[in-house]
Amino acid sequence: MSNSVTTSSTFVRNLSHGTLRKLADFLDPLDTWKTILVDIQNKSTGKLRYTQLHLKRFEGLIVKGKSPTVELLYDWGTTNVTVGELVDILVRHRLFAPATVLLPEVTRPVEAETALVSQDTVALESTKEISVDPGPFPSGFCRFSYHELMRITGNWDDRPTSMGGNKLGEGGFGTVYKGCLKNTHVAVKKLNILDDISLDELQIQFNQEIQALMVLKHDNLVNMVGFSCDSEHPCLVYAYMPNGSLLDRLACLDNTPPLSWHKRCIIAAGTAKGLEFLHSNHHVHRDVKSANILLDEKFVAKISDFGLTRASAKHTSSTVMTEKVVGTTAYMAPEALRGEITPKSDIYSFGVVLLEIISGLPPVDEERKPKFLMEVKDEIEDEEMELEDLVDKKMDSVDLTSLEKIFGLACHCLNDKKLKRPGMGEVLKKLKDEVIVD
Repeated sequence: MSNSVTTSSTFVRNLSHGTLRKLADFLDPLDTWKTILVDIQNKSTGKLRYTQLHLKRFEGLIVKGKSPTVELLYDWGTTNVTVGELVDILVRHRLFAPATVLLPEVTRPVEAETALVSQDTVALESTKEISVDPGPFPSGFCRFSYHELMRITGNWDDRPTSMGGNKLGEGGFGTVYKGCLKNTHVAVKKLNILDDISLDELQIQFNQEIQALMVLKHDNLVNMVGFSCDSEHPCLVYAYMPNGSLLDRLACLDNTPPLSWHKRCIIAAGTAKGLEFLHSNHHVHRDVKSANILLDEKFVAKISDFGLTRASAKHTSSTVMTEKVVGTTAYMAPEALRGEITPKSDIYSFGVVLLEIISGLPPVDEERKPKFLMEVKDEIEDEEMELEDLVDKKMDSVDLTSLEKIFGLACHCLNDKKLKRPGMGEVLKKLKDEVIVD
């Protein structure tokens, strides 16, 4: 397609692939594309264009690594449907975010101005409108006001908690603060618009995290309490994890005691359980790293940060492609650097986490040789370095037999060829053999 501006009269068949991919980022998660499919009518008869058989056919394309949204719009586009007709359906179902991808001038009705979470109407309507006193946390999500979250975080106190402030940490898309609701501590992530992140990208991260955590509930996944979307800074509210991240505990930040080998194995197994649950439910995390493994008061591992999570094909061995490479380089598998989205990439990243657990070292250090921790395995395998030299000296005692097994598992996860890596179920089984896990 040319670089002409998209208008209501533009044919859907003339939309660029990049625009279709942006729509897919909103409509592929949780099968929201089906909402569009069941509302498409045949222009000549007024009857529904697509039947259940068509729906099954589009579902089948997921297994081939194709986007059902893109394929649906390709198919519907052959009927000379216009962008205006597509936007009408999106707006009718309160899918305002993807509508503005096509026509930025689309405005939300007054009652929907705060409805940033617009991918799933049912999900939004199931949230609970609350004011200052939410009471006990319900099984569903709470919708907070921005000002309430600002109040409970001390007006977004940017001093670290170790210095009496409320700042717990900072990531690529926002800052996390400690807050208190009815004597219960929570963690509040305030998303920020940065120079290299557009409002659309920020909205996608926000939507995907909420959509993922609405349907993914597990003891080893962080528990979301609610969200706020009535300001330019959307916020996510989680259960507070008093022991911070695995990254910080391995570094003994704030003079916390070193983690024992046994406790490290328990954390590794808990993380594997969470990832195995994600993969068995057709989701790829895409940013597995020690900073995203949080620890509760009993050091139970809780995987966090689902802003990059993508629903994968129905068979978890499948791969889909994305035009934008996301993740943290020091943890990324070779195929992830090429834009592939596959559960095997999570397994590679987990292999780096296992090396962190063994060594207590950060995943990347500009002053270290080799710079990337993932490269250490090659030096040990080439006998240029002894495994004992990698072991975290802060630990009092280590079962060398157990350590060798975990290192072997890490190397298996870090195979450059994704098909030769183990599945997360196999990884979990091997970790359970090293430590008793409920």
